[in-house]
Amino acid sequence: MILKSQVEWALHCCAILAGLPAGRYLSTKALAELHGLPKEYLSKALQYLSQANLVETTLGPSGGYRLARPPAEITFLDIVEAVEGKARTFACNNIRVNNPCRPKDHCEARPCAIARIMWQADDAWRNTLKNVPLSDLIDTLSEDIPAQIWQDTFAWVLKRAG
Repeated sequence: MILKSQVEWALHCCAILAGLPAGRYLSTKALAELHGLPKEYLSKALQYLSQANLVETTLGPSGGYRLARPPAEITFLDIVEAVEGKARTFACNNIRVNNPCRPKDHCEARPCAIARIMWQADDAWRNTLKNVPLSDLIDTLSEDIPAQIWQDTFAWVLKRAG
């Protein structure tokens, strides 16, 4: 399974937006500059987040994006599904019915074993993401990233936040 690049971008943007003080917004331009991404492509990922009500937007010179809910109430799955959609990652086309050894009147009442196993794996993956709130990511990043880089990044962000 390969996710769109926009999933990574959306997760990184949400991590940054989680650190904004109340009432502040960060522009697409600033988020794109921070992550070294093309603004036009990043704006699509941010639109997905907005349509899923994960971020809120405001227009004008101090406009931009901010999280619509506290980081503890937004999961990795929320963000992934905002970008990728909620469809299963495996689509069963039931090719087993093409088996020339299968009697024509034979009918399978349930999905094949392959589909069941793939869907079980998809459910496990989604459950893992559902159990990781954005606030956990922030805690992990604050431990993983050297303190000076963490501080400098948020100073940079705050200078650009409207």
